[in-house]
Formats: sequence, structure tokens, C-alpha cells
Amino acid sequence: MTSPIAPEAPETPETPETHGTAVPGRRQPRARGRAPELQGLRGLAALSTVVFHVWQQYHTYDAAGSHPPVDNPYVGALFSLEVIDLFFVMSAYLLTLSYARAAVDGEEGAVRPGRVFLFRRAIRILPVYFLAVLVVWSTRNPTLPGDWRDLVEHLTFTHVFDRERIFYTLGPSWSLSLEVAFYLVLVALGPLAVRACRKLRTRRARVALCAAGCAVLFAAPLAWISCAHYVLGVPHTDWPVYFGPQARFGGFAAGMALAVLLTALGDERGRLRARWATALSAAALAGLLTLSYLSAPENLAHTFYHPIASVLWCALLYAALHIRPRERQRLGWHRLLRARWATSVGLVSYSLYVWHEPVLLQLDASGVLPSSQAGFPVAVLVVVLVALAAGTASYWLVEYPAGLLGRAKDAGGRARDFYPEAATATVAEPRAVAEVGAASSR
Repeated sequence: MTSPIAPEAPETPETPETHGTAVPGRRQPRARGRAPELQGLRGLAALSTVVFHVWQQYHTYDAAGSHPPVDNPYVGALFSLEVIDLFFVMSAYLLTLSYARAAVDGEEGAVRPGRVFLFRRAIRILPVYFLAVLVVWSTRNPTLPGDWRDLVEHLTFTHVFDRERIFYTLGPSWSLSLEVAFYLVLVALGPLAVRACRKLRTRRARVALCAAGCAVLFAAPLAWISCAHYVLGVPHTDWPVYFGPQARFGGFAAGMALAVLLTALGDERGRLRARWATALSAAALAGLLTLSYLSAPENLAHTFYHPIASVLWCALLYAALHIRPRERQRLGWHRLLRARWATSVGLVSYSLYVWHEPVLLQLDASGVLPSSQAGFPVAVLVVVLVALAAGTASYWLVEYPAGLLGRAKDAGGRARDFYPEAATATVAEPRAVAEVGAASSR
């Protein structure tokens, strides 16, 4: 799996009084609170990922092929539903929102400098990730030099291009390579889009330009996948071809398009009534389950699974985010997403995502998990509880303290002055002494 890694929330820009001056005719920054629904959805998706990997662990293989722990195609479609595209879409939506608002509405101070953006992303993902890679790699390579190439590739996020090592050490961490690639693309293209939109007079033209850019970014992976599968005949087991950013960037492009869409609609237009939000959510979930049910190696649903899933996840997020405020509380599934336990899991979802596979494999190697497929439900319960404990500890001991480093810099990337009153007092004190001395002499 923002990785899940969806980031914590769109960053709140500085106000015009603290960062530049307001420009007449341009909209100023809007308040950007954390959306509890996204936090809860991220928590549910993280738990789903844990269950999915336990499901994979309990497959058995023989001459007739693979056999899931529950031999029912509908149950299999439910457990095999991949949520990695949801994390990509959510991450891209949250991080693109400030660029979209700056490009479409000219919000002052909406976008932080690239170095600040990358610094905040680094302290968000690197401490937990590097710690997990070093711990897991060292336990599996007790004698030096070990598989040093695997270590170097994981530390540089290049293992996604290695067919043999893409799933080594931390199997799900291939998605973090795509996250890092997206950060670099966004910090390069985002400011270009903002500057290009400043030259356009109408808001409609600015929206069209941003939407066209998202469409190109979504179409490029489709062209890559089509060429690889239908022209070159590359099998789906050539992992770097179908797991690399050139094939999976469609999820990020879809999330970027969602940010542009919601920015274009603004705070009032396009908001759904409760019944329409429910219908759209149900249709999106039905489409995802159908896609999972129909997916089989090399068929159409399997080949284009992730681009299609990204669009469906976008529809689900739209239904979760763009609802009429007075009707939000009428939705039972919204209350589920806002539930304390779901948002709590969402808070630690990144650490849970990073550590759950090592926890699963260690529990299995230690004989704690049931050995037969009949023990799958028990295994799910045990792995979820232990992985949650590990993820929670990792969040509070590593992830949260590292996140506090973000306060060391202000919105412009300068070192923050935590004691401005002390500097003022230092300057004022000599002046006061001089004034007293002058008065005494008089």
C-alpha cells in the first residue's frame, strides 16, 4: 500500500499578512481542516491491506494451481480487492489541492517552496521506512556483506525496477518508490502549471489546462500498458514493467484530476444530496468488487485493473467529500468513516502498512499462526492485533517525533524563530539603558 501513504492533510498556507501581500481580484486561501472521513477511510484501507496479505499467505499451490483459504469466488473477490490505488488517489488529491487552488483561483501563499514540500515529505516517510528496512534486512542477512544490492536499492527506492528484488525485505514497499516518484513529478510540474495558468484570463481556461494535464498523465500509463501487453506480449509477472511508475502513475493522475475538479466546483457547486452520495458510493464499490471478481491473469480486467480502479476510487472519494453539509450526518457510512476507532487506525496507518508484513512473516515462522487453511480467520485476528500494536508503537516512538521536525521551518523554508520576544528584548534592553543614562546626565 499514502502506501498507504496518503499524507496527513493538505497543508494550510500562510495568510496574506504573513506571506506576501494580497492581490486584488485573486481569491485568498480558504481554511483547510483535516477531513475525518479521509482519515477513517485510510484506516479501513490499511486494515484491508493487512487482511489481503494474510489471505495471500494462506494460499496453497499444487499442480492444479493456487487454492485460496476460502474456496468461493465472491468471497475471494472481496478479500482480493486491492486498495493500493485508493492510497495513490488520496495522496495525489491531498498534495495537489494546494497547486490546483493556486493555479485555478490564484490563491496567494497556497503553494510552499519545493524544498519545503520535499522536506516535509521526507520527515513523513523516511524515518519509519529506513528503520524498518535496516531492521528487517539485518535479520535476514546476519553475515556481511549480505545482499548489499537489495539494501542499496531499498534505501534509494529503486527496488521497484529490479525484477528479482522488487518484493524483497519489505514487500509492500514498492509502492513507496512510486510515492517518491510522484513527489518529484508534482514539485516539478505543479509550479509550471501555476505559472502557465497565470497567463490565462478566464477561470474556465485555467481549469481546462489543469484538467488536460491530468488527462495526459493518466493516458500515458494506459499507452504503456497497452503497448507492453498487446504489442510486446510482456507477461504480467514481469513486475517492473507493470509495477513501475510508468505503469501505475494513473492512480496519481486520477487523484490530481479530483483535486482540480473539486477546486473548479468550489464550495457550493456540485455538492451531493445524501441519497445521491449513497448511490454513487454503492455504484463505485460494486464496480470495484466486479472488477476484482472478473480479474484473471492476462485478461482485460486484470491488465487494466489499476487505471479502472483508480477512477472508481475517485468516484467514492467524491461521494465522501463533496456532500451538502446538512446532509452529511444522515449517512450511516459517513458515521463509520468518522468513528473514533477508524480514525485512530488511520492515524497510525503508515506505520501499520510498513510493519505488517514483517509481523506476519515472523508470526508464521514462529509457529504462532495456524498451519491449516481452516485457521485463516484466527490468523487474521492475530496478525491484525499484533500489527496494530507494532504500528501504534512505531507511530508514537518514531513517526510522530520525526513529524515534529516540520515545525523547525516556516512556510518559506527558513529556520523558525521560536523565541522572537527574546530577540526583541535583546535589542530593546541596550536602548533602555542608554535612555536611562541620558536622563541621569541631564
